[in-house]
Amino acid sequence: MTKSILGALAVTTMLSPVAAMAQTEVQFWHAFTGRLGELVAAQVEEFNASQSDYVVTQSYKGNYSETLNAGIAAFRAGEQPHILMVFEVGTATMMAAPGATRPVYEVMAQSGATFDPDAYIGSVKGYYTTTDGDMLSLPFNSSTPVLWVNRDAFEAAGVDPDTDLSTWQAVGETLTALQEGGSECPLVTAWQSWIHLENFSAYHDVPFASQDNGFAGLDTELLLNGEAQVAHLTAMGEWAQDGKFIYTGRRNEGGANFRSGECALFTESSAGYAGIKAEAEFDFDVRALPYWEGVGNGPQNTIIGGASLWVMEGHEDAEYAGVGEFLAYLSSSDVQAQWHQDTGYLPITSEAGEATRAAGFYDENPGTDIAVIQMTANEPTANSKGLRLGSFDQIRGIIDEELEAIWAGDKTAQEAMDSAKERGDALLRRFESANG
Repeated sequence: MTKSILGALAVTTMLSPVAAMAQTEVQFWHAFTGRLGELVAAQVEEFNASQSDYVVTQSYKGNYSETLNAGIAAFRAGEQPHILMVFEVGTATMMAAPGATRPVYEVMAQSGATFDPDAYIGSVKGYYTTTDGDMLSLPFNSSTPVLWVNRDAFEAAGVDPDTDLSTWQAVGETLTALQEGGSECPLVTAWQSWIHLENFSAYHDVPFASQDNGFAGLDTELLLNGEAQVAHLTAMGEWAQDGKFIYTGRRNEGGANFRSGECALFTESSAGYAGIKAEAEFDFDVRALPYWEGVGNGPQNTIIGGASLWVMEGHEDAEYAGVGEFLAYLSSSDVQAQWHQDTGYLPITSEAGEATRAAGFYDENPGTDIAVIQMTANEPTANSKGLRLGSFDQIRGIIDEELEAIWAGDKTAQEAMDSAKERGDALLRRFESANG
């Protein structure tokens, strides 16, 4: 019996010499769970099945902050992955870590993988490139905030679900009507700082921070306590006190409230599409993020959230070749178009967006192109191309604390934002000193 088994193994090896060669492993750490985690796993599985030279191993490492911290700790221990997902506010932190990362444009050039930086949407790639246009990390899951509407909740409250919601003035009137109609959750939000301060500032073309929101240098200071921001947060605070805006948490806790049908309006990422489509048992649609009529230059353009993929240093050349092939696969038109259609994330290439439109997806799913239109309708300004601020994950924590004080009625919007500026600027000075 033993002899026959050995013989069979010998024959198998002779017939399939590739079986004797180990595939080169590429480790990919990400922050996706749930439906998005399933979609990432499917992408990895499809790439692995498409070729025999490399095998990508994907690992979930917690939420965005936890994944970034895990990557930093792993690098210090010499156990870093090849590819690390980092949310957009960690960009300055990664740029200030010389020797820890290898720029994507170098990886792609050395690997010989297909790579055309001009193929990527300008408002997306600009966040992750140098002033010379060299791509440091690969845009992967890029989203922008929109307004989700529970049409059934509107009808239950006796409010026309097709009512104009393009301005915050109109939204305010609608919140009153919804509440008077019996709604116990007229408005809920996710990612309060990202939507109601960072994107609010860009959408109205007012500065969030000096030095072109940090793109022009490290000697920057926060300007989030300006007249426009304070006026918006004052209105939000009044809605919170009146029970028209229900605060549920700093991240996306409000998503569960909306998907269950409890809330009528939801300010959330365009990428909420994946979960809402999968779970909502009510009619819904998506609208552009509201703006305050007469404030700044709104509507200008919103900015991206989500994350990019950073390539970590410390690996073999053959492994970087695999990294290049995998990143090229993720950027391919077919993969990007499917990712965009499944998740609501922006297509990172123009070709993927055009392919989606040509396939009739936007016609069959009205509103799913709003995020793309919102991002590309106007050429970005110094105030609307994004944020590049050091220690911004920690600064967001400060902002969250101060926003919570507004919602609770413990501080005025001006007091809270003045405090956020003072506390945040201290972290910016520390970051500048450490990386100047």
